[in-house]
Amino acid sequence: MEPQKAGAAGVPALAITELRKQYDTGVQALKGISLQVDPGDFFALLGPNGAGKSTLIGIVSSLVNKTAGEVEVFGVNLSRDRDSAMRLLGLVPQEINFNFFEKPFDILVNYAGFYGIPRREAVQRAEEELKRAQLWDKAQMMSRTLSGGMKRRLMIARAMMTRPRLLILDEPTAGVDIEIRRGMWKTLKEINAAGTTIILTTHYLEEAENLCRNLAIIDKGRIVEQGPMRTLLAKLDVEGFLFDIDGELPAQLPVIEGTRLVAADSHTLDLDMPRAMDLNSVFARLNEAGIRVRSMRTKSNRLEELFVRMTGDGAQATAVDTTPETAA
Repeated sequence: MEPQKAGAAGVPALAITELRKQYDTGVQALKGISLQVDPGDFFALLGPNGAGKSTLIGIVSSLVNKTAGEVEVFGVNLSRDRDSAMRLLGLVPQEINFNFFEKPFDILVNYAGFYGIPRREAVQRAEEELKRAQLWDKAQMMSRTLSGGMKRRLMIARAMMTRPRLLILDEPTAGVDIEIRRGMWKTLKEINAAGTTIILTTHYLEEAENLCRNLAIIDKGRIVEQGPMRTLLAKLDVEGFLFDIDGELPAQLPVIEGTRLVAADSHTLDLDMPRAMDLNSVFARLNEAGIRVRSMRTKSNRLEELFVRMTGDGAQATAVDTTPETAA
């Protein structure tokens, strides 16, 4: 049977069927993964370290050999027509892997040349992508002089040189501060809005919630949950707040039944409570204990809570970080 042509009606951007990977050591990294990503989607692939995300991405991007199963990119079978499948796909790996002694402009033009794109067209595309990445003023500088955030944006610009229909991003904002990260979010949203399907892996759960419409959670080589982001988040009955306190907290915090109340620091309370619970009753108990709340804010932890529940191992939450790192 002939594979469906890329772009044919109803063909998924990525279709994975019973994908398995067992390494020579006997470790089963993937245990029958089945997954479908629709064209135009912004899809999150989440899971703790060692869950199988990197192996899955490695197989889809043809860097790792599968043990069993099938992968199709826009209807093109990866095993039967690797070259055609790879022309439809762009990869931004977690590791920065360009030559630091090349200029950004040359990195992009040379990368396009590897894929047979004529130089005149490559030069035009390089200018477009560097401008979109806000790197045009750095086009002729040595790449080693770029900041961590600029290097990340350059990786995305390079991947977009081939105009991929499916873009896979493996921890694209790792190691950059929150301001740079939000700027990259804007760029990725623009790329997605222009029609490119994006698959994102990230440990920043606020990032997945902000960007992605659908997600899959992988743990120990299996998909433990997948579906629309909103539907999965609606399963949560817990919400979290941070309270900024006037003065210092007492040594003994009040016990409020049904809640988890801890001191984040000497001036901040961290509260998790059922959604159905009246927040006024919490304030009343705090007032009784002599604790005055100056201000409050919602924690961006809904997806983290879902992740912990789906993997069934609270200890693995340490592999998931919602705190921005600072760029080097």
